Amino acid sequence: MTSSVVAIVVVAALIPVALLMAVWLRTRRELTTPTERAVHAALHTASLAARPLRRGLDETSAQEAAPHLRSLTGAQALAVFDAVGNLLAWNGPHEAMTEQLRDAATRAVDGQRRVLVARGGLVHAAEDHAVRALIAQPLMTEATGVVGVLGMVTTEDPGPGMLGAITEVAGYARSQIELAELDDSRARLDRAEVRALRAQISPHFIYNALNTVASFVRTDPARARELILEFAEFTRYSFRSAGEYTVLADELRNIDRYLTLERARFGETLGVKLQVAPEVLNVVLPFLALQPLVENAVRHGVSSKPDGGTVSIVADDEGADCVISVEDDGVGMDPELLRSGSLESIVEPSGVKEVAHVGLANVDDRLRAAFGNDYGLVVETAPGAGTKVSMRIPKFKRGITP
Repeated sequence: MTSSVVAIVVVAALIPVALLMAVWLRTRRELTTPTERAVHAALHTASLAARPLRRGLDETSAQEAAPHLRSLTGAQALAVFDAVGNLLAWNGPHEAMTEQLRDAATRAVDGQRRVLVARGGLVHAAEDHAVRALIAQPLMTEATGVVGVLGMVTTEDPGPGMLGAITEVAGYARSQIELAELDDSRARLDRAEVRALRAQISPHFIYNALNTVASFVRTDPARARELILEFAEFTRYSFRSAGEYTVLADELRNIDRYLTLERARFGETLGVKLQVAPEVLNVVLPFLALQPLVENAVRHGVSSKPDGGTVSIVADDEGADCVISVEDDGVGMDPELLRSGSLESIVEPSGVKEVAHVGLANVDDRLRAAFGNDYGLVVETAPGAGTKVSMRIPKFKRGITP
């Protein structure tokens, strides 16, 4: 083959590659126009500002968010004040304008509206002669009203475009702070629900457990001592103050203490089966999420059956999830009562009035709040057919730790 023929073959082979490169470069230019790049940059900056604000508004989060908020507004300098006018952060030059901007921020809080200080109302230092205006934009949430103020220093006369951009940035910052308040409110609600569960444990179980221990004091002192130690460990765990989450292994240990006390009370009429995959022992779940399920199985399933029954606890590894079920072969109940929430009150032998299946709605709400609506309780029951309550828990969830 001559050199000229080789050259023709090489050129022919390169033509498709060149055409592909040309199409790729043309497509790339179309997908990265200046407008698109500006939008992408703005979204990235907004996400950087959102991260600290999602923790709430304080000095640390304000200092982290200020440079990104300044970039979004286009101001020469940006300040963040709290709801009473205290300076939390300053980013940029012209710090000599701080007191004038603080005064504008205080007025913005009092009037719950934007305050604009134009050139005629400014007192300039020599180095700040280029400053044209100060703008104080309040951050207002529906729950708490004004939570802070964005203060801006600009060397341009603020027109409708700039003022509109400032309003939008303030609205974005406010929405992140509202989400932080919602997270905090949900955490407080979780703590309140845990306290409610603890209160529910107290009347119906502690009374019976102590009566059971008392019955062994004379006949079997060693057994009574063992049960007292189990009871002490049970209450220590149930009333602990650390964390809203626990691992499955710890929850199962406490349930074993509970069942030890109940078996001492019911004797051979209470059977227990436990089947747990070792891979799921470290799965994180809401504190006291499993206890009410087991407690209801004993109290309203097995103990209501004349010849007793069995409670089965199963925890399976199902890929990305762990599925835990608590099942009893007791009396069961009408599913319509469970759906309607119209469960009747019952009276324990102690005379203490309790509500059947107490705590299930509480656990369901906490699971959904922690992991999403795909992770609530599933209840299968029918009169005379026992009850099975299942929960699905992700084996890993970002931000959920014991």
